[in-house]
Parts: sequence; structure tokens; C-alpha cells
Amino acid sequence: SNATVGASGGWCQGLDIPNELFLALGLVSLVENLLVVAAILKNRDLHSPTYYFICCLAVSDMLVSISNLAEMLFMLLLEHGVLVMRPSLVRHMDSVIDTLICSSVVSSLSFLGVIAVDRYITIFYALRYHSIMTLQRAVVTMASVWLASTVSSTVLITYYRSNTVLLCLIGFFLFMLVLMLVLYIHMFALARHHLHSISSQQKPPTAHRGGSLKGAVTLTILLGVFFICWGPFFFHLILIVTCPTNPFCTCFFSYFNLFLI
Repeated sequence: SNATVGASGGWCQGLDIPNELFLALGLVSLVENLLVVAAILKNRDLHSPTYYFICCLAVSDMLVSISNLAEMLFMLLLEHGVLVMRPSLVRHMDSVIDTLICSSVVSSLSFLGVIAVDRYITIFYALRYHSIMTLQRAVVTMASVWLASTVSSTVLITYYRSNTVLLCLIGFFLFMLVLMLVLYIHMFALARHHLHSISSQQKPPTAHRGGSLKGAVTLTILLGVFFICWGPFFFHLILIVTCPTNPFCTCFFSYFNLFLI
């Protein structure tokens, strides 16, 4: 209604994010992830499936930074007339950059899930870990994730107007969130049980609430940061599917740049 639009108009102007902030955050993220990749490649003690997965996660996040930096520089050059291109070529370049960003998002979420599964196997199948997670299986897993991310992102950008495609991406995010919740909570429960067993065998029994609290805080931070960082973006996609013309949803859309940061 007009009354609703008028009431929400004051805070529905969106948020103007300076281009310099995008560039600065992109450069910082790029350097941070480069350091992670360099540390893993340089240190032979880190040449194991677990750290290869972490390296792939860093590469995924690094691609997000590179893609955003490239898009921002591309837009700035066009706006200031330094770069002159045909509209069709501009649209093609935009689609390529969007595909890279989408592929990075999907692969980043995938490797977060792979790392959670790897940690779960390490804890619950410690004696069989090296026979389960061989280097060959790790390579196949990494190649599969990259291939699936590339194919799915290409389909997503090609059919981005389809609600079915958006629902698949939203479902993928929710699946990864539930997977990480289940695995990490199960791991925390096992650690708490072991701590309780060790404490009960000591004479006199020692308190273990501090260790349990520390584990709970770590788990909360891990999953909390994951949800806070990814939640607004996927909530944005949910609103696109469910209420694209609602005034409040439209107002939420105006803050997309904030979610992108």
C-alpha cells in the first residue's frame, strides 16, 4: 500500500558503499588467502588431504576477491570513459565475471562441507583415517567440487531468472548449513563425553565445565560466523523467489551491496 511505502521510505534508500571500500576489502582478502595458499604449499608438513581442502577453500575465497576486484575496476574504467566497449561485449564480460563469482561461492560452501566431513572422519575413524581419506580420493573430491561448481554456476547465470535455479542454490546452502551443524555438534558431543570420562576417572574428580564451555563457544563462533556471513545473501535470494514485488522485500533488496561485503 502507499502508506506502507511511505512509512518505510525513510530507511529504504539502501546503503551507498564507496568503491574504494570494495577495492580495499578485495585486496585484503586476496592477500590473506594468498598467504594461506603459500603457507600450505611451502610447508611439507601441511601436505595432507586436510590442508589441501583448506588450500582449495582459500583459493575459492581468493577467486571471489579477484572477481569482485575485476568487476569493480571494469565498471570504474567504463564509467570514466577510459575503456570503451560495445554493449554486447560488456554484457558478455559481465556474465563471465558473474560466473566466476558464483563458481567461487558454490566451491567455497562445498569445501566448508568437505572440511567438516574430513574432521568428522578424523575424530570418529581415527585409526582408519589414512585408508579412508587417501590422497587419490582427496584429489578426486577436489576435482569433483571444482567441476560441479563450474557447471552449476554456468547454469545458474544462464538461467538466473528461473526460480527453480534459485531454489536449488538456496537448498544447497541450507544443506551445507545442516550438514555442518550435525557434524560439528556430534563432534562436540563426543569431545564432551571424553572430557567427562577423563574427569570421572581422576581422584578427586575434576570439573570439566570449563572445557565444555570453551568447546561450545568455539562451535558457536564457527557456525555463527558462517551463518552471519552467508545468511543475508541467501535470504536475499529467498525473498526474490517468495516476494519480489512486496515493498518490504524491495526495501531489503536495496541493501544488496552490504550483503556482498
